[in-house]
Amino acid sequence: MESLRMIDNWPVSHAAVAVVRGADGAVLGAHGPQQHLFPLASVTKLLTSYAALVAVEEGVFELDDPAGPPGSTVRHLLAHTSGLGFDEDRVFAEPGNRRLYSNAGFDALARALGEAAGIEFSRYVSEAVFEPLGMHDTLINTAHRSPAGAGGLSTVADLTRFAAELQSPKLLDPSTVRQATREVAFPGTNGVLPGFGHRRPNDWGLGFEIRDGKAPHWTGSANSPATFGHFGQSGTFLWVDPQAGVACIALTDRDFGPWAAEAWPALSDAVLADLG
Repeated sequence: MESLRMIDNWPVSHAAVAVVRGADGAVLGAHGPQQHLFPLASVTKLLTSYAALVAVEEGVFELDDPAGPPGSTVRHLLAHTSGLGFDEDRVFAEPGNRRLYSNAGFDALARALGEAAGIEFSRYVSEAVFEPLGMHDTLINTAHRSPAGAGGLSTVADLTRFAAELQSPKLLDPSTVRQATREVAFPGTNGVLPGFGHRRPNDWGLGFEIRDGKAPHWTGSANSPATFGHFGQSGTFLWVDPQAGVACIALTDRDFGPWAAEAWPALSDAVLADLG
């Protein structure tokens, strides 16, 4: 895919990208160092969310079990509607009333999962997600880092396996993945999309941002409203477009900024144009 060579012109030291087809998980194109280990930042939330959904299916806890601040549940934490602030364990709104994007909420989610499972969260996510998918270079270090983002490290090669799983689930019932990625949790909730400003509404699933009609956006103008995924402050993203039947992963070593807000949508549009 010629479009993937666009990353050679990005103002970054290292970058890698891949496109994965949904039907069979085939890698349609890849460019850059596929085995290079990159900090994921908030793309880590996708992995944390998937582990939480596995925990729900295994009966470790339920979506509507209490977790986080008073009145909040596992569902609220996944959907950024617990009321917790961005990076502090402080309540700014009643649960369910506002979409307050919250690293603190995902820290609370990881704690709740670990307590319910009776093992460290990092061990649970490894055994529930990374090992069965063959993501041998991926880890979330919660000893000194946050499961919301700073603790996640992975490669494009590993994330291609995760992207294939999102499109053709083996670890979860497909209906669970559809609920998390296609159904808006707490519809009509307003909030800030980090890096892009206030959105009315700011649609989100269970851990996965749903694009819907948001503009501007970090995905391309050609991406369908059904596109879901996440981007990270470390210059990373993963999106899945169910209408196009593909996923795109890009990892870099430069923090998100104006360069990314310009380069990422252009790459996404070029990828979809390549696929016809």
